Amino acid sequence: MTPKLTDAERRAIEADCERLIKHYVNLNDAQDWPAVAALYTEDAVFRRPSGGDAIEGRAAILASFLARPPRAQRHVIANVVVEVDDADHARAFSVIVLYQGDPAEPGALPAMSANSPLVGWFRDKLVRTGEGWRFAERVGGLDFRR
Repeated sequence: MTPKLTDAERRAIEADCERLIKHYVNLNDAQDWPAVAALYTEDAVFRRPSGGDAIEGRAAILASFLARPPRAQRHVIANVVVEVDDADHARAFSVIVLYQGDPAEPGALPAMSANSPLVGWFRDKLVRTGEGWRFAERVGGLDFRR
């Protein structure tokens, strides 16, 4: 039988998982793809909010980010709710707003693309690893069509 978590332990896990989600967004906006991929488990599954096939494995997730053309982007994350299953497993839901455009010249602001903003969500399965909390599964979707 798994020992019951105290309220303090549960809140600490919630805070760690919410920080992981927010850290992911910041690294994504910085387009630090190796650091983004490192937030996934080796056997993680990722499905972008924009759709497409599931991407399986940390290496494949990294390759998918590296293959994307550069763009100006800013994600806003909100309504993060973490549900703790046990000391090493949690689930989360969050809302995401993405503003994007073409990269600008150094020192200039990019123009926002006509399809911005995109509003969507992520449902995450999170696990505690030797590296800390990581995404075992990150599945996204959009709330409005373009």
